[in-house]
Amino acid sequence: MPQPLAGLRILVTRAAHQAGKLSAGLRSLGAEPVEVTLLEIQPPHSFEPLDRALRSLAGYDWLLFTSANTVRAVAGRARELGIPLAGLPVRTAAVGAATAEALAKEGLNVSLVPERYVAEGLVESLSAMGRLTRQRILLARAEIARDVIPDSLRAAGAHVDVVDAYRNTLPTNAAELLHAALAQPVAAALFTSSSTVEHLAEAARQAGLPFPLPDVAAISIGPITSQTLCDFGWPPSAEANPHDIPGLLQALTSSFSPRPDPPA
Repeated sequence: MPQPLAGLRILVTRAAHQAGKLSAGLRSLGAEPVEVTLLEIQPPHSFEPLDRALRSLAGYDWLLFTSANTVRAVAGRARELGIPLAGLPVRTAAVGAATAEALAKEGLNVSLVPERYVAEGLVESLSAMGRLTRQRILLARAEIARDVIPDSLRAAGAHVDVVDAYRNTLPTNAAELLHAALAQPVAAALFTSSSTVEHLAEAARQAGLPFPLPDVAAISIGPITSQTLCDFGWPPSAEANPHDIPGLLQALTSSFSPRPDPPA
């Protein structure tokens, strides 16, 4: 197989349980993945809002999931409470293919996956399916997530309950791991969420390293992550399209592919 990224060390910033697929894709392209775990999934500060929502799931018209991590967190808590998710008479929407796959593994039928794998795409697709007035929608998500989805759906007349399913925290050894990873040159850093950008900035600060990382290309999974990179003064060299792991690998490959010579 062609290996367009042969010899390149690529920084992978995903949570430990999610890094494997991305690292495997990098190896297949000849790159050396350098995994620095910057996200650790922790329970929310309180389970009470999530538990209350789970006990009244049948009262909702839609369940919205914006990440596979949210699916795993919600499903895990439901199992602890003895609440079956499979077979619920509720429509389920996933922000993208990976989230839909996680839902399917939990026995949930996915009624909607938007063409654009971002929050705005989910809102657009829901609105296109019909009037949202008086629809009861449950949105489970990470703490401190953007309010694009609930604000837009409420503006369309829906009743939206938002519950925190988990927290993204910075592992205590992140700075040490980052310092060790950058002892050798890294060609690019891959970012799969705004949290990975924010946590890398904090890990670099703790490690006494400059941020943005000098001479390292930032590759973003989508427009929101790209905007966060720009906010930190690190405009991405490429953005995935579609906004998923295969798209991210393609964006990385394209950014390091030789440019054709201009016509004479």
